[in-house]
Amino acid sequence: MADTEYSYGSSVKSGASDELINTYVLRPAAGVLVKVLYRTPVTPNQVTLAATAAGFLAAALYGTGTPHATLAAGLCVTLKDLLDSADGQLARAKGMFSRAGRFLDSIGDFAVNLAVFAAIAAAMVRHGAGAEAPVLCILAFLGISLRVSYHVFYQTSFLHLRNAYTGNRTSEEISEEDRGEDPLTAGLHRTFLLLYGWQDRLIARIDAFSLGHASPAQGRAERWYGDVTGVRLSGFLGLGTELFLLTACSVADALDLYLLLNIAGMNLLWACCVGYRRGVLRRRLGRG
Repeated sequence: MADTEYSYGSSVKSGASDELINTYVLRPAAGVLVKVLYRTPVTPNQVTLAATAAGFLAAALYGTGTPHATLAAGLCVTLKDLLDSADGQLARAKGMFSRAGRFLDSIGDFAVNLAVFAAIAAAMVRHGAGAEAPVLCILAFLGISLRVSYHVFYQTSFLHLRNAYTGNRTSEEISEEDRGEDPLTAGLHRTFLLLYGWQDRLIARIDAFSLGHASPAQGRAERWYGDVTGVRLSGFLGLGTELFLLTACSVADALDLYLLLNIAGMNLLWACCVGYRRGVLRRRLGRG
């Protein structure tokens, strides 16, 4: 059951593990919306669907390729991002978190990202870009998907150590407990695994590479997954930050620059996150 009064603090995740753009901009703004929706019949899943609709509207606008449409698309991306924050905050505030909602949110993110990059590629080709434009957009789409999965892996691990936000798991492979899911949740779960299962397995392998072996030694998981510096670094790879970069470049009508920043800049930042864990944090654990 929801609390009698809305509490912003009860609606947000740990500040240490969240993205800076979320902590200081998106979540406070979404909190205003959640406060309005708190006493209405609106459900978190309905907010998720609204976020997905805003994302598809952004894709349609990107597809035209005009400067004004690109600016409007960037604003729609911000609206999508704001609603993406609001759905989870509303779920936590009302005590309405569900596995179905968790999968619906991630599936919507994947579908919107795919539509947005496909629309950008189509518009660039139509306006004279070379054959490399679709390739760059595919690389950008894969990059944002994997970087966000990397962020979510360490954020989820960090929160689990604190017994917070345990509805998400670092691996969503179907367990015995999951076999009792209702048909809607089971269908969404299978769709999620189709889209994200390979990503989660890849991120787990990157984690093992960073650590140097399959799992932290006994008693060291707290130091590995609870490292605040590591989780804050990977926070710069979260979806809120990624979409903020897209919005900024859209407002400036600089999607070419965005693709460069996505493929080169953000992947370099990802490499730094991996390098910190393998080159710094692993050595600390070895000395401990």
